[in-house]
Amino acid sequence: MTESPASKPVPAREIISWAFYDFANSGYTTVVLTTIYSAYFVGVVAAELDSGEPGSATLLWTLAIAAANFIVLISGPIVGAIADFRASKKAFLFASSVACVAATALLSTVGPENVAFAVLLLTISSVAFTSGENLIAAFLPEIASNKNMGRISGYGWSLGYFGGLLTLGCCLAYINYATGRGLDATHYVPVCLLITAIVFAVTATPTFVWLRERATPQKLPPRKGYISAGFGHVLTTLSHARQLPDLFRFLLCIVLFQAGVATVVVTAAIFAQDVMQFDSQQLIILIMVVNLTAAVGAFLFGFAQDRFGSVNSLVAALLIWILAIAVALQASSEADIWITGNMIGLAMGATQAGGRALIGQLTPVSHNGEIFGLWGLANRTAAILGPISYGVINRLSGGDHQLSLISTLVFFVVGLLVLLTVKEQRGHAAAARAN
Repeated sequence: MTESPASKPVPAREIISWAFYDFANSGYTTVVLTTIYSAYFVGVVAAELDSGEPGSATLLWTLAIAAANFIVLISGPIVGAIADFRASKKAFLFASSVACVAATALLSTVGPENVAFAVLLLTISSVAFTSGENLIAAFLPEIASNKNMGRISGYGWSLGYFGGLLTLGCCLAYINYATGRGLDATHYVPVCLLITAIVFAVTATPTFVWLRERATPQKLPPRKGYISAGFGHVLTTLSHARQLPDLFRFLLCIVLFQAGVATVVVTAAIFAQDVMQFDSQQLIILIMVVNLTAAVGAFLFGFAQDRFGSVNSLVAALLIWILAIAVALQASSEADIWITGNMIGLAMGATQAGGRALIGQLTPVSHNGEIFGLWGLANRTAAILGPISYGVINRLSGGDHQLSLISTLVFFVVGLLVLLTVKEQRGHAAAARAN
């Protein structure tokens, strides 16, 4: 069971410490998945694969990300259910954070001569990162009520984008220093990975010092261990689909639109590098500006959710996504990429904060870890479908990134159509009855 935050106010320091985890882990997303390492992997580490078959390096990158997400797809709901039984979300969160920091630091030791080891470390770091995302999200209903959940979720995402900015800023400063002395990417990218690991470790500390575990341990069913109980818990949750139709409909919606979001996150730098010939400094500056826009989007849409409703706010965000991808499809100049990037930033901040908050609002409090495990499952399914679709189309088309982007647009359009069928108030009432 979990204490209700509605009856016991949560200290501001604790809310800030929860949000600081988003600040801490955002450096991993921006440096490893989105900006510096993704372009480095395709352009340097796995570049030889493209010499005979264009698009192969991009496909390998998307397959590695998909493999990591498949692992979390299987393990996420189980870890969430076990965390509920043992009231140990914080312990699991700490373990995943240590693993992500360590694997990211080790990536700095791997060069073009060892592609397989690079893929292994990338997969480990991504598994640890996404597991941590599931676990930190499961704390949200413990520290927020339905009335302020959108706002608090928005605080987290908004602060997270500033965390990404801090890490990118440190990396950009070092890249400028290194290039000024004639050093190339094989020197400064490993240093950027070390910077990312250090920032993550240091800035995650407040979360583990001040965030409380409000859940209390539950007794295991007779003759069951944690794994079997976890599988049973997940199956029970899935059996609740009839009682929580809007929650499960929104989980389907997340699979669709997050497939588009996940694709943009892991291929944006590759697209800008290969299609528009952006260099490392340009890529970092672009993503820094996008992070600022995303922080504004997360902050403003958090308030919009609480004022106009989560579904209405998310509809607006998905319309911005669709327009942004449409602009990217006809991009012919750097200006088009800058316009697209800022629209994506605004929409990304809104969808990330909004999706997490709406799941929290539609979830029975007594099943936080369990439902957020399914939320993670939906996100991981999306992170498999989206990037693989992009990578396969890119490989079959001989490296045509704009053709690959069409699949991303389809995910957003279909996701919007499903979202329009979600009834927010009905979902709130169903969650209250299920407690």
